[in-house]
This record gives sequence, C-alpha cells and structure tokens, in this order.
Amino acid sequence: EDLVCFRDIKPGAPHHYLVVPVEHMGNCKTLKTEHIPLVKRMMEVGKAVLQSNNVSDLNDIRMGFHWPPFCSISHLHLHVLAPASQLGFLSRLYYRINSYWFIT
Repeated sequence: EDLVCFRDIKPGAPHHYLVVPVEHMGNCKTLKTEHIPLVKRMMEVGKAVLQSNNVSDLNDIRMGFHWPPFCSISHLHLHVLAPASQLGFLSRLYYRINSYWFIT
C-alpha cells in the first residue's frame, strides 16, 4: 500500500530492483529516526521480491541508497541487487558498500 517495487532501467546485477515509498520523500539525507520502520519495510519488500524471483541466497545481495549528490532522482529509493557476487566492474564501484556515494 505504501511501497512500490520495480526493476531498475539500468540493472547493475541480474536482479536489480528499486523499492520506493508511494508518498514523496526526499533522498536518504532526509531520513530521521522515525523513518526506521519504513526503511525496514523497504528492505523486507526487497527481500520478498528477490525470493519471488527465485533468488535463494539472501547472503549474496546488496541493498542501499545513493548519497547526494550522487543520486539522479530526488525521491527516496532503495536499490536491491542480487547476486552481489555477479556485479560487474562498474556496478561494484557504483554500489560499493558504505562508500562516499552509496550507503547500506
């Protein structure tokens, strides 16, 4: 009801989805403590979509947000990628864990 999920138009992995709140929210910099339940639900939806698409190894996934100014859309969206072990060279850079531009 409050979240949507769809495939990324420029996939960085065999499975690359975006989980987005229906209600407009800014980027991840606008998140506050009261948004923790929302982010947890976004992660749950991402995992459920992966499982419904036959991704069985949930230890080989990557989820996170691009940190401004490294995001092209000013609406909160969680990247869900799997399998993380199959990220290409550029995707390993774009979706590097806890880098200056991508936070998990």
